[in-house]
Amino acid sequence: MPKNLTFAIPKGRILEEALPLMARAGVVPDAEFHDKKSRALSFACEGSDMRLIRVRAFDVATFVAHGAAQVGIVGSDVVEEFNYEDLYAPVDLNIGHCHLSVAEIDGEQTQSLPSHLRVASKYPNLTRRHFEKLGVQAEVVKLNGAMELAPTLGLSSRIVDLVSTGRTLKENGLIETSKILDISARLIVNRAALKTDERVGALVERFRALVTEARLEAGASA
Repeated sequence: MPKNLTFAIPKGRILEEALPLMARAGVVPDAEFHDKKSRALSFACEGSDMRLIRVRAFDVATFVAHGAAQVGIVGSDVVEEFNYEDLYAPVDLNIGHCHLSVAEIDGEQTQSLPSHLRVASKYPNLTRRHFEKLGVQAEVVKLNGAMELAPTLGLSSRIVDLVSTGRTLKENGLIETSKILDISARLIVNRAALKTDERVGALVERFRALVTEARLEAGASA
């Protein structure tokens, strides 16, 4: 008997949008998954040989890249930040839309960039690559939250963070000054598992068909 497939899903913003799509693809977590009192991180799936693990978004990519999970869903920001060789993102799920941007204190923007900047972000690789293209050396201060406090408390002159509506930036006296990357959720798979386990390929095709169907329906109703 083949071992269970492990499907990694992220906590947070993408999960609510992903669950209906997963259900249509036959990935339905058991009742314990929906129990808000449960501290479990691993869950069975109804009527299938899959199990779900619910972890932080960055950890989804790590579990899949190293083969501990064979399939996952995560934002393209995470895929781009880590750029794992063993990670393949074959399907844009067209959910979880936002973008990665540079922001700074409103009213302190300058016409030209200095040669060196201190930037707070949880995306050190994407941040450095962005500023390198502009000829700027970025010293990245790694933060995992409360990013908006960094400029006002003098920790950094800018931040690089996810932006959806921009409301959080505005409420903290910041303004978006440039966009780095448009983001959406991706189905990711382990490359070796895709080659050796036909169930992984079948899942990819189910998700791809569902996304194509949704786009056709959206086009027909437009």
